[in-house]
Amino acid sequence: MRKVFKITLIAAGLLFTGKLSHAQSKIGYVDFQSVIGQMPEAKTIKPQIDAYQKQFVDQLTTMNNELQTKGKDFQAQSKTMTEAVRATKQTALQDLQKRLQDYQANAQQQVDAKSSQLIKPLSDKARAAVNDVAKEKGINYVLDSSQGSPLLVSNEGTDLTPSVKTKLGIK
Repeated sequence: MRKVFKITLIAAGLLFTGKLSHAQSKIGYVDFQSVIGQMPEAKTIKPQIDAYQKQFVDQLTTMNNELQTKGKDFQAQSKTMTEAVRATKQTALQDLQKRLQDYQANAQQQVDAKSSQLIKPLSDKARAAVNDVAKEKGINYVLDSSQGSPLLVSNEGTDLTPSVKTKLGIK
């Protein structure tokens, strides 16, 4: 029984010692979105995304105009149509509206994918700079202090944003 007690005591001591060493970990934070937004390469991404998005907006506008025109025609002529013709045209309008909604959802997915594709190299470069600065300053954990992040209070910690910007050549 004493042997089990000693082993338990030693294990608890080792566990406590391990917790103390983790308590001394240094924590830093960086405004990652600010860093990416101020990188020189970021200025070229927005026009590319806008141009890519414009082709979808143009097509959506055309489809919407067609839907509006056919809807007005249907409203104007519905009183003189037979029940079968009215049902057919109404179904055609609903199909056109569904196609428009599907195209809009697909377009948004494609724009999001293109945006991610264009931003990934910047994100990777910024992440590498954050990693380098953290190593230089002996920081174990780095939190993203961008708006909407889980960082609520930063009483202790080191703001790495200026150092990361310097490393990336951002003024």
